[in-house]
Amino acid sequence: MKNAAIVFFLLLGPIGFSSFKKPAYAQPKSAESAIKWLSWENALEKCKMQKRKLLVDVYTDWCGWCKRMDGTTFENAQIANYVNAHFYAIKFNAESKADIEFKGKTYKFVKNGMRGYHELAAEITRGRLSYPTIVFLDENLEVIQPIPGFKNDLEFEQIITYFGRNEHKKTPWELYQQNYKPMKGK
Repeated sequence: MKNAAIVFFLLLGPIGFSSFKKPAYAQPKSAESAIKWLSWENALEKCKMQKRKLLVDVYTDWCGWCKRMDGTTFENAQIANYVNAHFYAIKFNAESKADIEFKGKTYKFVKNGMRGYHELAAEITRGRLSYPTIVFLDENLEVIQPIPGFKNDLEFEQIITYFGRNEHKKTPWELYQQNYKPMKGK
């Protein structure tokens, strides 16, 4: 009887465990269709050579919605291609302990209770630390707008094209959203 149980698990075990496979959206994409995330330092170096807006993903390691956005919205090849063409993308852990030099000032980690926060995260989110938050900076490294919360593909597409096409300078968001035509190729 004992041997029968062992044989049973050896034969059916792999079938049962195959259901624990990662969902399709969590499968790694090719390098060409992935967002090219940079560190602050690398993005600022690139800005010196060729000015471009910054898109900063402010996240934490414990944030479930951040992980979901990583596994869905940021995995969309069309979104990744648009981000890579129009922005320098930065992945920024809001609880990072490393000092960051930005615009002549050194930003540090601040211990606060059990965790803490990075001063630069507080600065660019205008003191509203929530995760995820996507922050857009212009070519002169001035904050255009922090956008808090999880965004699905279509919502994020509207946001990145709004800032990527400089529509924020001439069109109210509500009007842009009403008249938005999704990018082709979906």
